[in-house]
Amino acid sequence: MSRTSKKAAATSRKARIEEMRRVERARERRNRIITITLSAVIVAGVAGFGAYALNKANEKDEQQAAAVKKPVRGEKTWDAKKLGRDHVQSAVDYPMNPPVGGDHNQAWMTCDGTVYTKAIGKENAVHSLEHGAVWVTYNDKAAEADIKKLSDKVSKTPYTLMSPVDDQPGTITLSAWGYQLTVDKASDPRVEQFLTKYVQGSQTPEPGAACTNGLTQT
Repeated sequence: MSRTSKKAAATSRKARIEEMRRVERARERRNRIITITLSAVIVAGVAGFGAYALNKANEKDEQQAAAVKKPVRGEKTWDAKKLGRDHVQSAVDYPMNPPVGGDHNQAWMTCDGTVYTKAIGKENAVHSLEHGAVWVTYNDKAAEADIKKLSDKVSKTPYTLMSPVDDQPGTITLSAWGYQLTVDKASDPRVEQFLTKYVQGSQTPEPGAACTNGLTQT
């Protein structure tokens, strides 16, 4: 091969190498742009979801705060100062049924979202109310679907308990220390409001006291 031919071949080879390098740089630049764009989209998505979740959490907190402040329509109240809190061994003749407070047995009913299918001791349940529990009760007029719905709700809510009270006047009753609400259906929105307001609510004589390790129904 002549000297001129060798020089031309070297020049052509160098040009091909430069072209390959140019294409590779372009590919790397394109990949970087794609990566940066995807990262920006992901970050924006995460930030957007975080803001959405935060807004929803704040909205829920505001709704709960409003429910706590707003009186429950139709609820009955008793002066907490006039409700006895002594421990007694004998049965108590309560002035309301179910009771919302008063002297009670020293053993509380376990109220950690506990659903009892049979009647429980009222004196024990009142002790649970003293610890900040809400007691959900029903008589034989309650529909099976309502009992099921209430059972599902109670089982997911710490500091609640549920049991039948056959001789209560209302179909479904929710009781907290000094407060009581009677409804006909589990779907009544006041049920949720009552639970939000009074589960470990400000009416609780002994806030934070245990609702576990009490009596249980066998």
